[in-house]
Amino acid sequence: MAFWGKKNKEKPETREDKKKTGPIRKLWHKVKNINWKDPVNRWKLLFASLIAFIVIFGGGYGVLSFTNSPTFCANCHEMAPEVTTFTASAHSEITCVQCHIKPGFVNMITHKVISLKEVYHHVMGIPEQIVQTEHEAVSDENCLQCHSKNRLVSASGDLIVNHKGHIEEGVPCISCHAGVAHAKIAARGINTEEVRGHWTPEVAQQMMEKKYLAPNMGTCIDCHDKVNNGEKPWTDVAYLVPPNPNHLEDEAKKTSNAVKHEANSEEAAKEAVAQHDKKTQKIILEALGKQQKDVKLSMACETCHEQVKIPEDHKVADWNQNHGTNALNKLDQCVDCHQDSKWFRDIPKQDLVSLLKMAEVTEADKDHHYQPNITVVREQSRINKFCSACHSERPESHGESDQYLTSHASKASTAEQKAECFVCHDREEPKADSKDVKAPTDVYCQYCHRTGFKDDMKN
Repeated sequence: MAFWGKKNKEKPETREDKKKTGPIRKLWHKVKNINWKDPVNRWKLLFASLIAFIVIFGGGYGVLSFTNSPTFCANCHEMAPEVTTFTASAHSEITCVQCHIKPGFVNMITHKVISLKEVYHHVMGIPEQIVQTEHEAVSDENCLQCHSKNRLVSASGDLIVNHKGHIEEGVPCISCHAGVAHAKIAARGINTEEVRGHWTPEVAQQMMEKKYLAPNMGTCIDCHDKVNNGEKPWTDVAYLVPPNPNHLEDEAKKTSNAVKHEANSEEAAKEAVAQHDKKTQKIILEALGKQQKDVKLSMACETCHEQVKIPEDHKVADWNQNHGTNALNKLDQCVDCHQDSKWFRDIPKQDLVSLLKMAEVTEADKDHHYQPNITVVREQSRINKFCSACHSERPESHGESDQYLTSHASKASTAEQKAECFVCHDREEPKADSKDVKAPTDVYCQYCHRTGFKDDMKN
C-alpha cells in the first residue's frame, strides 16, 4: 500500500495472527487503515477507480463487439450454412445481432447469457440444427431499424403490399420475409450436421434462389385464405418459424402410431390428398376469375400484382377451349406462371447433396430447349393443379352429353386428335395400384368402347 503513502503504525502481527488472516482480510485491513480524510488519498482512489472502470468496461465492450460480429459466428463450424448464406445475401453489410437481438442493452446482455448454452454445445461437440424459436424469431423492431413501414409497392414495382396495414394488423415481417438472409435453409432442412462440410461461398450462391429469398406466393395465399375463414394465423409462432427438428421425431412417432390405429389409413391418406388438391383448385379457379365469392381478401391476381397481366395472346375468343396448341408448343413458357407449386406455403424437405448434383446437370443442360411433346403436355396437365382445375370440368365445346356421345368420332379420327383427347381422358379404366397419374376426369374411352376401337380391329 506504498501507493497511498506511509503506513499507519500498528501493532506487529504475531505468527499466530498471520496464520489466521487470509489475503482478502489482509487487504481489507490495509484499505481500512488508510487515512481517507487525506485529500491526496481520495484523489488517488478516484484515479485508480477510473483506470479500473476503463479496463473493465473497455474489455467488456470489446468482448460484446467481437461476439456481435459475423466473424465470431463463423468460428463455429455448425454456423457454416448460416454464415455463408448471410454473406451471400443483401443483408451482408450489417451484423448478425442487428436482426437476431432486439434493440437495447438489456436485451443484448440477456441474449448473451441465454446463448451460453450454444458455447456448451459447441465445446461438447453436440451442435444441433439451427432453427428459430419463439424467443429468437426476428422481431419487427429489428426490421424497422432500417426499413420504413410506409411502403405500398415492392422494390420490383410489381407487388402491391400495404406494409403499414399489415404491421398495424399485427402481421410480423418475418411471416413474409423469412428467407431474405438465409434462403429458408432451416425450413428446407439443408443446414444439418451431415452436410455442413459442403457449405462454401459458391454453394451458398447456388442455394440463394429468388424463390426462397422473396416472399412465397403460397404464404400470401395461405394467410389470405385463413383470414377469409376468420382466422389470424400469424398469432401462432409455430406458423412463422420452421419446425424444431428436436420435435420432428416425436411428431413422426405420433403420426406413425395414429396411422397404425387407423383402420383405413391408406384410404384416409388418399382422401387427405384429394381434399388438399380440391382446396388448391378452388383457390386457383377464384384467382382466374372463374369462381368468385364474397371474401375479405380476393385471390385474383390483380389484387396484389400491378405488372402481372393476362397476356395479349390469351385475349382471344374461346381461349380456354382452344389453347391446346399453344400449350404443346410453348409448355415451358406456360409453366412459368401456371405452376401450382408456387401456390403452396410449405416448402418440402430437400437434400443438399442431391441439389448440388442437380445443379451440375442443369448447368450442363442449360442450352437445352423444350421440344413440343404431347406426352409431356399430358403428364403436366394431370399433375399441375392449374390445368386439372379446368380439365376436370366439361368443356363448352363438348356441348350436350348425349349429342357429343354420338358425334365425337370425327373429332378423334387421327392420332393427333386422339392424343389431345387423352390429355383429359384415360383410354382404359385406371387401376387402383397404378403409379400413373390419373386423368382429371373419370370418363375413360373403354367405358363405352368395351369391344375395342376400329383402329385396333384393323390391326
